Amino acid sequence: MDTGTHIVMGIALGGIAMIDPVVAAHTTTTTAVIAGTIIGSQIPDIDTVLKLRNNAVYIRHHRGITHSIPAVLLWPILIAYTLHFIFPASNLLHLWLWSFLAVFLHVFVDIFNSYGTQALRPFSKKWVALNVINTFDPIIFFMHVAGILLWSLGANPVYTFLMMYAIIVIYYILRFIVQYAVKHTVKHMISDAEEIIVAPTMTFFQWRLAVLTPTHHYVGRAYGRSITIYDKFERKEIPDSPLVKAALKDKNLQAFTSFSPIYRWEITEHDHVYEVRLIDLRYRSNDYYPFVAVAHLNEELEVVNSYTGWIFSEDKLHKKLDFTMPN
Repeated sequence: MDTGTHIVMGIALGGIAMIDPVVAAHTTTTTAVIAGTIIGSQIPDIDTVLKLRNNAVYIRHHRGITHSIPAVLLWPILIAYTLHFIFPASNLLHLWLWSFLAVFLHVFVDIFNSYGTQALRPFSKKWVALNVINTFDPIIFFMHVAGILLWSLGANPVYTFLMMYAIIVIYYILRFIVQYAVKHTVKHMISDAEEIIVAPTMTFFQWRLAVLTPTHHYVGRAYGRSITIYDKFERKEIPDSPLVKAALKDKNLQAFTSFSPIYRWEITEHDHVYEVRLIDLRYRSNDYYPFVAVAHLNEELEVVNSYTGWIFSEDKLHKKLDFTMPN
C-alpha cells in the first residue's frame, strides 16, 4: 500500500490496542504502543531510500529483504526496545506484541497489491502479488480517515476500528470475486490463454489486463465483465544473440526482468547504436507503456547508457538516457 494508507492503518491499530487491558490501563504504555503501531506500519518501507541511489537498485530490492520473514521478526524487537528506552515505564511485552502486529499487517496487506513483496524470504525470492487491491485504494484510505475522525470526536476506538476492518474484509472478498469473474470472462474470450494478469485500478469494477497465449500478448481493460482489448502483439522469444546477452547483463535490464512477469521486447539500430528495450505490458496508460528498461550498446556491444523505471513520453526517456551518458 502507499505511505498514507500505512500511516492511517498504524493509527487505527493503535486504537484497537485499547482492547488490551494492560495498554488501556497505563497511559505511558498507551502512548508507547500507539507510537509502536505507527512506526511498525511504516518501517518495512525504509528501503524506499534505495531510490536515492538509482531505480535499478530500488526496483530490485524494494519490498524485498525488509519485508521478509526475518525482518518481520526483527523490526518489532528494534521498535519495542527503542520505545521502551524512551518510555521506560511502558510494558515491554505488550509494546512488542502490538509493534509486531503492525509490522506483520504492513507486509500482509502489501501482498494484495500488484507490486507484491518477497514475504517468503529466505525460503523463496518469489514475488508474492495477489493483484486485487490497488497500491492506493481510496475506499480503504478514506474509511480509515473516517474512523480516526470518529475516534477524535469521542467514539470508542475498539468498536469503531473493529467494525471498520470487518467491512474492509468483506470489501477484499468482493474484490476477489470480481477479479475471478473477470478472469473467467477473459478465459472464455481468449481460450488459449496461458497466463492472465488481472490488475486492480482505483475504480472498483475497472481492471488492467495482460494476457499471454502461445502466439500473442493481449493488453486491455475490463469494466465488470465487459472486456476491451487495446493491443495485440505477436509473441516472440527474445533472441539468444551476443547483443541481447550483453544487454541483459546491464543492471537496469536485470532489475526489470527480476520484477516484470510479462513483457515484450524491441531491438532497433540508429547512428551505429543498438537499442534493446523491454516493455512491461501490465501498465498501459493513454496508449503508452510507461514501465520500461532500455539499454544502448555500441558496435563493440558495450552498454553506453541504460535506464529502467516509469517514463510517460519518449522525450523524457531520451533525456534520462542522455543524462546517464558517460562523459
